[in-house]
Amino acid sequence: MLVTGGTGFLGGWCVVELLRQGHDVRTSIRDRAREPQLRAAVASQGLDPGALDVVEADLATDDGWAAAVDGCSHVLHVASPFPAKQPDDPDELIVPARDGTLRVLRTALDAGVERVVVTSSVAAVRGTKEDPGPGPLTEEHWTDASNTALQPYTRSKTIAERAAWDLARERGAEQRLAVVNPGAIIGPVLHDDHSASLQLITRLLGGLPAAPRLGYSLVDVRDVAALHLAAMTAPQAGGKRYIATDRFLWMTEIAQVLRDGLGEAGRKAPTRTLPDVAVRVMAIFDGSVRSILSDLGRRTAYSSERARTELGWQTRPVEESILDCARSLM
Repeated sequence: MLVTGGTGFLGGWCVVELLRQGHDVRTSIRDRAREPQLRAAVASQGLDPGALDVVEADLATDDGWAAAVDGCSHVLHVASPFPAKQPDDPDELIVPARDGTLRVLRTALDAGVERVVVTSSVAAVRGTKEDPGPGPLTEEHWTDASNTALQPYTRSKTIAERAAWDLARERGAEQRLAVVNPGAIIGPVLHDDHSASLQLITRLLGGLPAAPRLGYSLVDVRDVAALHLAAMTAPQAGGKRYIATDRFLWMTEIAQVLRDGLGEAGRKAPTRTLPDVAVRVMAIFDGSVRSILSDLGRRTAYSSERARTELGWQTRPVEESILDCARSLM
């Protein structure tokens, strides 16, 4: 089994869960200097770090990928850029996300890999051009990637996933591809190289004076890893997308969980809501704030029913995930 991006937040947990289930695991990393950190993370979960095969490969080049997939029956393509701040030039995200996904998928298909599971995002689901109507969004919904008003990250995930499906169709290999579309991933960290998705908990713990009216469909990293493994081997998963979300919570509700569950350690979590007008004024001077304006007060519901019914996917309580995440960050 190959996991791309084993030093990442989700990639690391995919490696851990595969090893825990007794699979032979190889992972690609971009920088060899991070290999000791990865092996230490594996050891921290009571697993043998020597059982992990580590290869060096960069999504920006072809070098190393043929060797990385050689002999592998399955590939979990988890690695993808996720910036702390949206770039001014969208192509800084779109090009590496799309080309990296195609590079891994093409190499895997050429090598005869049985199934490739690509990590996408609900960002590729929710930005529909038309009114989706009542009810939660499902795997049938797609973001309109041609809408340049969307965040570069949103467009990059959509374009990369579309490109993967197009390539699979061209090769007559749709049954060899499955995609997981997670929401906002939280949960315990394996090392001190933290994903940008964890900034939500970090900022709330740090003591924001007030929380903007932003909400997130949260999901535990361990549960997302479990869904990747299920999609990897289940015959019925071929050619399908799977939304991976649990409950939607506003930032103020997440802050309340932190205060209630952590006691003194969570006392800095905000109790007040920041008025929208204040956020809009801040956005005049701060481009990073500008990118969240369209999400103010927006509650988007997703259905993960397909994953639950077809693959038996289960999620742990979101409060548990929030507190496990916070304690590990502290």
